[in-house]
Amino acid sequence: MTPLSRRVLRALDRFHADRPWDHNAHFHRWLLRQLPRRAGAALDVGCGSGDLARLLAGRAERVHGVDADPAITARAREQTPTAVPVTYAVADAPAGLPDGPYDVITCVAVVHHLPFTRALEAFRDRLAPGGTLVIVGVSREGTPADHLLSAASIPLNIVMALLKNRCRPAPRPVSMTARTRPPDMTFPEIVREARTVLPGARLRRRLFWRYTLVWHRR
Repeated sequence: MTPLSRRVLRALDRFHADRPWDHNAHFHRWLLRQLPRRAGAALDVGCGSGDLARLLAGRAERVHGVDADPAITARAREQTPTAVPVTYAVADAPAGLPDGPYDVITCVAVVHHLPFTRALEAFRDRLAPGGTLVIVGVSREGTPADHLLSAASIPLNIVMALLKNRCRPAPRPVSMTARTRPPDMTFPEIVREARTVLPGARLRRRLFWRYTLVWHRR
């Protein structure tokens, strides 16, 4: 890497540190469009501070959010009004997931932290007949298509940061994010394994370093 390249990367890091935006929340509206207008029970795996769980409460009669981090789960409870039908629990996925069945299961930017096949099997086994599983995941870049989408995401990421922060540096929030680790599976590996566990699953690469998976249980 040349000195110029290093300076550019440092400048981009400073830019995004001053103008953060939530790449996962960006997919919430898309995620809701994959779900039925009304559902009975929903499970959000890796619920974090509960943003998606509260949105799911507009579709489901009851929502259960689980996360392995006690502090962030407590924050989710604090931020959720008592009138909203959402409950939270501290649990390790996939072994600690509640039994279900659930009409909707969601998992955003979490499954790469879990044993992938076992997690999909746990989601499948807890999904009610006719239910919908939606995953927004992160994969390791390994193909020309991955690198092309990654390159296209860089300028778009800058545009989104400017738009969402109205071209001004954002105030720095108190961080409540869980520890993260890089993904170890490429997208083709994810597709191959997912379609073995979830026949007919629809997977697609997305901008902003994400992929999506949608599966309907018959």
